[in-house]
Amino acid sequence: MSKIIILTDSCCDIPKETIDELGIKVLPFTLTVDGQSFREIYDKSTLEFYDILERSNEIPKHSQISPVTFAETYKELYDQGYTDIISVSINSQGSGTYNNSIIGKDDFFESNPEAKDKLRIFNLDSKCYTMFYGYPIIESVKKINKGAEAEEIVAYLQDWFDVCGIYAVPYTLKYAKKSGRISAAAAFAGELLGLKPIILFGDGTTKTVEKIRGEKNIVSKLTDCVEKNMTPQTPYLIVHGKDTTLAKEVEKELIKRTGRKAEMLSYIGAVVTANIGPEVVGVIVRRKNK
Repeated sequence: MSKIIILTDSCCDIPKETIDELGIKVLPFTLTVDGQSFREIYDKSTLEFYDILERSNEIPKHSQISPVTFAETYKELYDQGYTDIISVSINSQGSGTYNNSIIGKDDFFESNPEAKDKLRIFNLDSKCYTMFYGYPIIESVKKINKGAEAEEIVAYLQDWFDVCGIYAVPYTLKYAKKSGRISAAAAFAGELLGLKPIILFGDGTTKTVEKIRGEKNIVSKLTDCVEKNMTPQTPYLIVHGKDTTLAKEVEKELIKRTGRKAEMLSYIGAVVTANIGPEVVGVIVRRKNK
């Protein structure tokens, strides 16, 4: 009989209470700022991190999760009797963690050759960040609890990662430009004119898809973009930084346009916030052009 578990990293931004409730195995990223290091989710909450970020002049640094950590985690789960581990990682274009999950798998099986006929490890690159992969992981656990097999879960996740995207508007680009991790922000040259980009996160890349003049137009222009690009009658999620005001306004407008509430409104966690800043709103959708 199959015993399946989802393994992921803390950039998925699944709330701690949901992690505990559903039994998701989450490996934390370690962030360092102003000489202090802490594990995302476990040592500092997202709201605590927002305060740290606003007080600091540094861009926090985070280290990738090592092959050793993955190998040790696979061994721990194997010893607990799991037959299938579905390992879902942060975008491989932004972190070496996905590649490390594969190296860790090879190291684990080399050290535990008897496990080759007893354990399957599926390594998936989410190609994105935050609840883009946190939400389908939550849904996957629900499917597992209803009897879904590992292959069905892997197919569901791969379809989500191939089709979905995040349309996000950072209120300021100073964090993104300093971190250098968001290429679309570095290429955007409209700030002096009061322009703000709608950045598409998907397919492992980022690109500016539209420009908004002034904060007062964020809600209307972002929802225009979302409505134009989303597959009708499919779930959407809203992610946001410290201030939830615009996120709630975006949901209100999307309810008018689609007749559907967001599946979730979720805070963006420390790893992503360190690179895009604590002032941001985004909508995760299934793209109809995919």
